[in-house]
Amino acid sequence: MSDPLLDRLAAPDPGAVSLDVVDTVTTTAGPLGDVLVASSSAGVTFLRPADDAGFRDEYRRRVGRPLVPADRPAPPVTARTAVDLRACSPFERDVLRATASIPAGQVRPYGWVAREVGRPAAVRAVGTVLARNPVPLIVPCHRVTKADGSLGRYMFGEAAKARVLAAEGLDLDRLERFVSTGVVLIASDTTGIACLPSCHHARRITDAHRVPFRSAAKAREAGYRGCLVCRPGL
Repeated sequence: MSDPLLDRLAAPDPGAVSLDVVDTVTTTAGPLGDVLVASSSAGVTFLRPADDAGFRDEYRRRVGRPLVPADRPAPPVTARTAVDLRACSPFERDVLRATASIPAGQVRPYGWVAREVGRPAAVRAVGTVLARNPVPLIVPCHRVTKADGSLGRYMFGEAAKARVLAAEGLDLDRLERFVSTGVVLIASDTTGIACLPSCHHARRITDAHRVPFRSAAKAREAGYRGCLVCRPGL
């Protein structure tokens, strides 16, 4: 089934954004509390915590358009909120689209996103894009972790990242057990398939048949192949 958010993020570059367009700004509710939201006629263009004092200046610098107060309240922000990413570069949109494909209740490392966009060596560039994600909470950069599976930084704060992931169904205690022992892949000795730890297939592997790996290279050497759902890079 087609995902409307992914379809929007996959749309061709519509070209230059007109500088004489005026966007609106308002405060609305989000899953982590109130947020400042800038919107064009096509959707949300920029979102930040409600106490972000530099919101307007950053918006003008990045998007190049003025902001005026909205004449009506915005609906609460959810993962289905429409977005307008015309001000992003093609690479930025590719990264945001790959990030939007991560299922709720699961996480992926930055390297996974880099592979998904066809730039496996661009892990640092992917991290930069997600650190500047114009629409966090809608495009779920909170579902992207460090290479070892630890949560890492988040613009709303690390505690908020943990809170929103737990609300989405991620078992943080289970994830931490793998992180603390250096496990980055979980395989099944019955199927010969290796998954990222939060993949829903990995969660079905029983203790008796679970084979942990600390690297993709070790899993490959042992003859395991990668899960077709979470695509761990084997």
